[in-house]
Amino acid sequence: MKKTGFIGLGIMGRPMAKNLLKAGCDLYVYDLNEVVVNEFVELGAKSATLKEIGEICEVIFTILPNGKIV
Repeated sequence: MKKTGFIGLGIMGRPMAKNLLKAGCDLYVYDLNEVVVNEFVELGAKSATLKEIGEICEVIFTILPNGKIV
């Protein structure tokens, strides 16, 4: 399966990333919240920087929060 990058593991990103892992994707994740990143590493994803995701991954999902932060 293609190497897939996932940026943003918030309320909308987590279920999507979990589905990609269940589907067998080689998943690289990045989020500002290290606790969430570590949760996904325990599930089989790989932690990566934004630069690494851009260089390694063939498909990249970016999930931005919908709120005042943006």
